[in-house]
Amino acid sequence: MECLRAGKRTARKLFVLRSGEGLDRIRSLASDIPVKECQRGELDRMTKNAVHQGVILECDPVPLLRLDKWLDVERKDPLLVVLDGIEDPQNLGAIVRSAAAFGANGVLFGQDRSAPVSAVAVKAAAGAMEYVDLIEVKNLARAMDTLRDSGFTVAALDGHGEQMIWDMPSEGPLALIIGSEGKGVRKMIKRSADMILRIPIEGPISSLNASVSAAVALAEWKRIKMQD
Repeated sequence: MECLRAGKRTARKLFVLRSGEGLDRIRSLASDIPVKECQRGELDRMTKNAVHQGVILECDPVPLLRLDKWLDVERKDPLLVVLDGIEDPQNLGAIVRSAAAFGANGVLFGQDRSAPVSAVAVKAAAGAMEYVDLIEVKNLARAMDTLRDSGFTVAALDGHGEQMIWDMPSEGPLALIIGSEGKGVRKMIKRSADMILRIPIEGPISSLNASVSAAVALAEWKRIKMQD
């Protein structure tokens, strides 16, 4: 539904279960493309018996942008979420979902040590990948230099950060780096950061899931922006 609504990528054909219910909204959004009614067995074969809920959309892949092209578009005080070593597709999808929910403009990740934009990641994002720009770079450290040269403040989340997440700047472009659950943000990437921020955590649990940390930080960024 979100793919059809957003129009970010080309949809080519919709397959629906002949006896399926609750598909009227999806059918109406697919008014410009062919719609084929199918028996359940045909849908099962197309998806290799994955859960399809009686509907399949044939469409182009989620587009991955180049950083230089993304920076060519003028935006007011953009927020870019940077992923360093997020290899779990569930976490990737969940972070993209939070990024869309709180108004981030894009999610950037490296070609290496990153979860692929797979079916698992797309499903975990629950439609959010249709609304957030995804940017893939060859070298994450070099990308941070490019962002700083372009006027971004680069902030890394780290449990030992000297500043709190509420110290994020309220104005100007911001790149927020989220590290992996095991190693966190790598040292070479932290060295390129202007700020090292931490989430205040008390009690016996000393860390959060990467996607949860991202959601907490993004919610705080949104709160700061709403106070302006």
